[in-house]
Amino acid sequence: MDEVQVVVAHSERVTLRVGEVFLKIDSNQANIDVEVEAVTLAPVPTPQILWQKPSVLAIAEVPGKALGVLGEPSTASSAAWAAAGAAIRTLHDAPLPPWPGKKTPDQIAADLEEECEWLISSGVLPADLVKRNREIAQAAFRPWTPAFVHGDLQITHIFVDGDQVTGIIDWSEASQGDAMFDLATLTLGHEERLPEVLAGYGTDVDQDAIRAWWSLRSLLNSRWLIEHGFDPNTPGCEFDVLRARM
Repeated sequence: MDEVQVVVAHSERVTLRVGEVFLKIDSNQANIDVEVEAVTLAPVPTPQILWQKPSVLAIAEVPGKALGVLGEPSTASSAAWAAAGAAIRTLHDAPLPPWPGKKTPDQIAADLEEECEWLISSGVLPADLVKRNREIAQAAFRPWTPAFVHGDLQITHIFVDGDQVTGIIDWSEASQGDAMFDLATLTLGHEERLPEVLAGYGTDVDQDAIRAWWSLRSLLNSRWLIEHGFDPNTPGCEFDVLRARM
């Protein structure tokens, strides 16, 4: 009998694996609805949706293995990283999904202000480190053309088999958004792989915006990670990303 494996678990969402089936349990039904529609619309390899019921989505396992893990060196080939870049470009060039992003740039800027204040006042990070990354993050707030974005394109969400992309998972944050955010999320903590990703992605890339999103995402996510039992101070993770900007 297959064992039940807890893949991710926190107060908002739980993902379980039973054999070749993943069960996603989400407190927000809208996230499941977005994931189902995004998987249908995305012109890239995605998991097969087996069924859905209120608050629960069942998807089939995708072949291959994740491109890597945050905080650990990736063993995937340069060609696999380039293939990931090509797949992302295909997504970004696709027709926009019919729903906007969850937050406007003004709302993200307000969140950044709040999170930076918390990081400093709580003593979690030195003030000069937070301020320097906040300065870098400002480059993300520039005019950009909306693209079909995955919205949470962590390295663990792209699966490859050899040099081929076999599936991109976890689409609940998909929306119209900033293409550079996806590229930054994928290469967060693996900045040395950015040239390989861009070799597959192609032109029209604002690398200053990607670097800005490295800082911005890390600043925005650190408190949530801490409060939900994760450690952004793990080597190679968010705090190291922020320290690398000094």
